[in-house]
Amino acid sequence: MSSSTANSFPRPTAFVTLPQAAEYLGLSANTLYVWRHRRQGPPSFLMGRRVMYRITALDAWVADQEKADSRSNPALNPLNRRPERRSSQRHQQ
Repeated sequence: MSSSTANSFPRPTAFVTLPQAAEYLGLSANTLYVWRHRRQGPPSFLMGRRVMYRITALDAWVADQEKADSRSNPALNPLNRRPERRSSQRHQQ
C-alpha cells in the first residue's frame, strides 16, 4: 500500500466530545452532563475547556455495565443460584 493510499483513509479519533459520546452511547447529552456532575457514568476529562471522553474508556464502561447487570451476567442472576435453606430457629421475643 502506498503512502498516498494509506493517507486517504480517515484516521479514527481516540477522543470524542460530550455530545459525540452521548450519541455513541445512545444517551442524551444532558444525561452525560448530569452523570459527570454526580461523578457517575463513563470517565471523562477536560481538554482545554472541552469535556472529552476516550472511546476505549466508553467501551470499557459499557462492558463493566454489562457485567454488573444480572440480566447480562448469568453469575449474578439469582435464579441460577441454589436456594438457601432457612434456619430452623426462630427469633424469640
